[in-house]
Amino acid sequence: MRYEGAVYRPPSEAGSLIIQLTIGCARNKCTFCAMFKDKQFRVRKLDEVVADLIDARQYYRDYKVRRIFLADGDALIVKTDDLLYILDKIHELYPECERISAYGAPADVNMKTDEELAKLKAAGLDMIYMGAESGDDIVLRDVKKGVTSEEIATAGLKLKKAGMIVSITLISGLGGKERLKEHTINSAKLISIIKPEYVGFLTLMVEPGTELYNDYQAGKFQLLGPVEVMQELKIFIENVDSEGTVFRANHASNYVPLKGTFNKDNKKMLEQIEKAEKAGVFRPEIYRGI
Repeated sequence: MRYEGAVYRPPSEAGSLIIQLTIGCARNKCTFCAMFKDKQFRVRKLDEVVADLIDARQYYRDYKVRRIFLADGDALIVKTDDLLYILDKIHELYPECERISAYGAPADVNMKTDEELAKLKAAGLDMIYMGAESGDDIVLRDVKKGVTSEEIATAGLKLKKAGMIVSITLISGLGGKERLKEHTINSAKLISIIKPEYVGFLTLMVEPGTELYNDYQAGKFQLLGPVEVMQELKIFIENVDSEGTVFRANHASNYVPLKGTFNKDNKKMLEQIEKAEKAGVFRPEIYRGI
């Protein structure tokens, strides 16, 4: 097994076998993200990926590998035929595997035809994690996401049409104080259109070495405090309509851990937020992001 640089995966893939199909991120321009800044993007040679799958099979020969996550940031940018080849090798080597997942940037999803996505789903690519970050076009432009909210919605609906499980990430505070309301309401609208199986809310933490950190240091971007983040969460939950979507805001970055299912748990989550506000009890800054 060979890993290049830091390897990132969604929290729910903690127990998965991670295989680097690509190295880094093909775009790597988002102003808030420091994940892949130290990597030059490339798609790995297929024989290297297969060699890693074989090595891992030998290492886990007495262990049932139930889930496999294809890293790094842009697995769906790989040619469909090559993806199908790797998926076939996974099932050949790991017949016990129950779920294969990957990150999928909206632009990469939209480059695939409906037929291609359907083939990938049939071949065992079951779940895609898509970073929407925001549903507000001005915020998306400012953070150099490279797509519009309409393009994100199109990507999410294409994945659902293919029968894949869709998990979308949003970032609380990404609009700063200036776009707080617009960022939140338009993010709720985006989720209401897609109605993904999962939504995760992270809370923005500015990382040294990013453009957004430099803007923050220069006073061009105003971070939200915990009270304003609670305001965002309330606006989002009050405006979202995505029946059955599992919602999680219990990442280490979040000031108050929340979890529930839209729309049945909305009231309960709002009450939890109000309780935290009244008590003034939020996760201390020193523990955020650990």
